[in-house]
Amino acid sequence: MFRTALRTVLAHKARLLMTVLAVMLGVAFVSGTLVFTNTLSDAYQKSSAKGFDQVDVSVRPAYRDAEGDTVGRAAELDRAVLDRSARVPGAAHAIGIVSGFTALADRDGELVGDGFQSQGGNYWGPEDPRYPLAGGRAPEGPDEVLIDSATARRTGYEIGDRLRLSVDGPVLTPEITGVFTTDDGNVAAGGSLALFDTATAQRLFGKPGTYDEIAVEAKPGVTQAALRAQLDEALPKDLVETTTGRELADEQAEMIASSMSGLRQGLLVFAGIALFVGTFIIANTFTMLVAQRTRELALMRAVGASRRQVTRSVLIEAFVVGAVAAVTGLVAGVGIGAGLRSLLGSLGETVPDGPLVVTPGTVGAAFAVGILVTMLAAWLPGRRAAKIPPVAAMSSVHAKATTKSLVLRNTLGALFSAAGVAVVLAATTMDGSDGQAPMGLGAVLLIIGVFVLTPLLSRPLIAAAAPVLRVFGIAGKLARQNSLRNPRRTAATASALMIGLTLITGMTVMAGSLQRSIDKMASDAIRADYVVSMANGHTLSPDVAKKLERTDGVTATSPLRNAPSRIDGRTEYLTGVDGATIGDLTDLPVDEGSFEVGGARVVVDDETAESYGWTAGSAFTVAYEDGARQKLTVAGVYRGNDMIRGIMLDVATLAPHESDPADMQVMVKTADGASAAAKDRLEKALGTNPAIRVQDKEDISDEIAQMFTLLLNMVYGLLAMAVVVAVLGVVNTLAMSVFERSQEIGMLRAIGLDRRGVKRMVRLESLVISLFGGVLGIGLGVFFGWAAGQLLGTRMATYELVLPWGRMAVFLLLAATVGVLAALWPARRAARLNVLQAIKAE
Repeated sequence: MFRTALRTVLAHKARLLMTVLAVMLGVAFVSGTLVFTNTLSDAYQKSSAKGFDQVDVSVRPAYRDAEGDTVGRAAELDRAVLDRSARVPGAAHAIGIVSGFTALADRDGELVGDGFQSQGGNYWGPEDPRYPLAGGRAPEGPDEVLIDSATARRTGYEIGDRLRLSVDGPVLTPEITGVFTTDDGNVAAGGSLALFDTATAQRLFGKPGTYDEIAVEAKPGVTQAALRAQLDEALPKDLVETTTGRELADEQAEMIASSMSGLRQGLLVFAGIALFVGTFIIANTFTMLVAQRTRELALMRAVGASRRQVTRSVLIEAFVVGAVAAVTGLVAGVGIGAGLRSLLGSLGETVPDGPLVVTPGTVGAAFAVGILVTMLAAWLPGRRAAKIPPVAAMSSVHAKATTKSLVLRNTLGALFSAAGVAVVLAATTMDGSDGQAPMGLGAVLLIIGVFVLTPLLSRPLIAAAAPVLRVFGIAGKLARQNSLRNPRRTAATASALMIGLTLITGMTVMAGSLQRSIDKMASDAIRADYVVSMANGHTLSPDVAKKLERTDGVTATSPLRNAPSRIDGRTEYLTGVDGATIGDLTDLPVDEGSFEVGGARVVVDDETAESYGWTAGSAFTVAYEDGARQKLTVAGVYRGNDMIRGIMLDVATLAPHESDPADMQVMVKTADGASAAAKDRLEKALGTNPAIRVQDKEDISDEIAQMFTLLLNMVYGLLAMAVVVAVLGVVNTLAMSVFERSQEIGMLRAIGLDRRGVKRMVRLESLVISLFGGVLGIGLGVFFGWAAGQLLGTRMATYELVLPWGRMAVFLLLAATVGVLAALWPARRAARLNVLQAIKAE
């Protein structure tokens, strides 16, 4: 039986080619994802580990948890802690480390690197092993700075040049006194690093006289564990935490692996979708092969082969197909992994150097996926093959689906569909995250139900296309009849395309609706003409609000400042605003009281008020971060949203209790409204700082649109693999159908249907099947998009459904294009059949 299975594979290798390609693409997606993420993870881990080579033990401030009226905060590492660390017997020396965000502008005024990877720190001196000088001298005073050699090379800056940088808003223009080399992972990944003298760094980063971390190097012969034990004994345990360099490297490696895990899982989900679509092709292919080999299989049964042996022979064929697909898919996956890494480089993303990583796990996953998916998909056709009665097969009577089996299939499909719709509708009535799991379960049940019902649905939907097909004469009529001849085959082929279009349409509906909702939220809640913030989400210096207030044409400004506090034993973040102007800059619906902020009077969003049981006129006591307590009164309760919410109080009331005040945003209103001239004045007032964004409502909407467009394009790109697999399925089904109907096509040619007519018949059949799958996919996608939107609407008052009619038309056109392209080769093959040989074919 094994030899028979191998000979069968070789005999039908052309018909199995599309199946191999479909599985190969899925395996390539999986192995490419694993190679790409493992390579990135390994490169970043090795790069970051180099940064800890010179650190034997790190001393960090301990975090004091919030308790009672005390706000949680980190302890401070001052000079005394540094000196005590340096004096332990096993310490060679100790270095105080200060760090924070520092944005550098290149010669064109553009931000250098990714804002999140633009960092600053302090240069300790010649004994600092982290940053050896490659040229120049150490910085001295606030007007001097060092930059890393990679940034100097990318920007063209040289020693003696002045550069523009920003820490928290205001622009500084220090002179470059030197260039240093570093193994810092952020720099290796395309970021920048600027170093100041220690006093300047402490002042710029709001940490005068203190350090973020103390790095202690051990004397020769002293282990990291021994040095840590000495430091634990010498330093107060309630102020510091100690960690060895090895542990730091392990922590960093774990963080990198965790961040890569999210990327890996996301890519594998789409790979799984492509493989799931591929199972339809595999099952369809083996079903058709079994049907075409009915007499052969019956002869095997007649000469003594058992049902189990027949099933096993089909599974052996599937194993061979899966193994070939796994090997080729793994090779292609390695190429995909290398290509994705190169693509990152071409997009301006710098990745640390490192080899391409192909782990045994990747190889095992490729073979497991390729072989298991193929064998599982072929199992049902194998069972059907074993059930063919030898007598019926010998008389060429192909076993067809009985009425009982069709009734059972349709009943199961109806039950699954009804259960899926019911669960999805029930999930739309739930609140937020509570409905996510039921929504997913309902979606799976509905997709399964529609798939099972697809043969039943194919008749009315394809019949609806009859008037259009009549235009094409006899070729159109034959195409419609061929599409309905085997509804199960048509259903399996269309379902592959249906799944891809369901996901694409659902994501498009959700993205468009969310974008409209956020736009509406921004326009409804904000009266300000501009919102000023840091490009990477970091905080702004209070000086920014003061500069904006003094700018010509500005009529009102207000910062949005967050500060921790304790209320009734719970941590709450207060929002500091300018009480005199915030009402002119926002338009928040007030449910109770008045929107009055000033002194001890505050306004509270509806959710916070409900959680504490507050109403207009309620009083409560707040404990600020400095420990001071104050009694505040709720002047009004407003309806919050995802952009503005929380307890708002006057910044003049909040500021005296803050140790390091900083603003998240500054709202600005101008006399002439939003205009290019007004925006230009604001940007110039801030020194044309590339790290600061000055956005009007249109800019905010454009940014949101760009974000959703990028997300959709990524989803489209990742789902393209599933669509390609679906195309292969249509090609495979048509090609095997042409082979199966060789005699029939020969007879049609003999009685007068020319080659052009044969081609048109096959193309129209492919077009009908593809459009059938497209209509089902778009319909399901709209339903799922609506349902997910209803769930989001419980958390977003401005949510409204937006149906992207233009894009849905494009998707339907895509389905039609798939049908036309998929039919090119099968139609050409059908038209080129020799009439006499085709008529003699069995």
